[in-house]
Amino acid sequence: MHGNREICISNSRSSLHRRAGRPEEWTFRMKVTLERTELLKSLTHVHRVVERRNTIPILSNVMLQAEGSNLKLKATDLDLEVVESIAAMVETPGETTVPAHMIYEIVRKLPDGSQVVLETSGDDNTMEIRTGRSRFALQVLSVTDFPDLTAGKFSHSFTMTAGSIRKLINSTQFAISTEETRYYLNGIYMHSLDVGEGLRFRAVATDGHRLAQAELAAPEGSEGMPGIIVPRKTVGEIQKLLDDPEVEIRVEISETKIRFTIGDIILTSKLIDGTFPDYERVIPKGNDKELRVDRDAFKEAVDRVSTIASDRGRAVKMSLSEGKIILTVTNPDSGSATEEVAVEYDNEEFDIGFNSKYLLDIAAQLEADSALFTLADSGSPTLVSDDGSNETLYVLMPMRV
Repeated sequence: MHGNREICISNSRSSLHRRAGRPEEWTFRMKVTLERTELLKSLTHVHRVVERRNTIPILSNVMLQAEGSNLKLKATDLDLEVVESIAAMVETPGETTVPAHMIYEIVRKLPDGSQVVLETSGDDNTMEIRTGRSRFALQVLSVTDFPDLTAGKFSHSFTMTAGSIRKLINSTQFAISTEETRYYLNGIYMHSLDVGEGLRFRAVATDGHRLAQAELAAPEGSEGMPGIIVPRKTVGEIQKLLDDPEVEIRVEISETKIRFTIGDIILTSKLIDGTFPDYERVIPKGNDKELRVDRDAFKEAVDRVSTIASDRGRAVKMSLSEGKIILTVTNPDSGSATEEVAVEYDNEEFDIGFNSKYLLDIAAQLEADSALFTLADSGSPTLVSDDGSNETLYVLMPMRV
C-alpha cells in the first residue's frame, strides 16, 4: 500500500507503567487465566494480520493487555490493525507482547476445554503459558515498542448488517487486481451515489479484464462519504469476521482510514492512497443483444469444456444462434471440446470468446436461476447480470478466438 507509515519506537522499558492511558499500578508482571477455546478464537482473528516475515521484530508479535475482567489482544502490520477483548480472570493486570504465530500454534494444540494461564515476569523477559502438565516460555518484547495505528477522526459513521457487507464483498472481491504497479486497483472502491431512485451504496472492483459492481440501498449516515479504496488484505480479513449475517456492523470512514466494529472486535485499516478510475466509462450503454441462459447449466458446461484448456490459453468460444450457444475450447497440445447449451436468443449469429476462468468466476456470484448476457459484437465488452435484478453487474472483455 502506498502512503506514509507511522511507527513510534521507544527503547525505554522502564517507562511501561507511565505510558499514557495505562494504570499506574501496571508492571511488567501479568497473570491471567482464561478458557482455551476463547483464547484460540481471538488469536485466530488477530494473528492473521501479522506477516510471517518482518524486518521490524515487534511487528511479529501480538500485544496482550490484561485489565479488569478482560484480556485485550492487538496485532498490526502498520496498515491494518485488529483488536479484540475477551473475558478472563485477571489476577495481576499488565501487558506484554509475544510472537503471534507461535502463541497461536501453542494454544491451537492445547487440549480442548482446558484453562490456560498466561504469566509474565519482569526479571527474565518471558511469558509462561501453562495448562495441565504443559509449560511453554516465550520471549517477550516491550509494549513500548508496539505501534499504534492512530485512527484520527472519522467523518462518516453508519451501520450495516454483516450479510449486506458480505454480499458487497463476495460479489466484487474476485475482480480485484493483483498487479502491484496499478496499486489503485488493489482493492474494492466503495462510495455512495444518487442513481435517481434513491441513494445507493456501491462497491466496484476491476483488474482491467473484468469489472464487478454490487450495490444496495445506502445506509443512513453514508451520504456524502468520500469514495474510498479498501485494500485487498483488509477485504479478506473483514470477510472472515462476518459469521452471523444478521449482526449489525459499525462502519466508520475518513479520507485515509476505515474502521469496522463487530461486537468485541475492532478492525482499523488504512485506505489505498490513490484515485480509482472512472469505471462508469467502461460500462457499455449501447449493447442491444440479449441472451438468457440457465445459470447452472451454463456454468457446468463452461467448466466441462474448459477442462481441455491450457494455462496459456483459457479462451472459450461462444457461437451464438437462435435458441442455442455452442461452447468450444481448442488446445493444440491436447485436443478440443464442444458443448451445446439451450438459451433464449433471437438475434444475429456471431462468435465471441471469453477467458473461461473469468466466466466461471462471474457465474459463481450470480444468484438468480437465469443469467442475462447483454452483448454488442465480438469485439466489445459484454454485460452479465442476474436476470431481473440490478443489484449486481459484471463487465467482461472479450478474447480473440
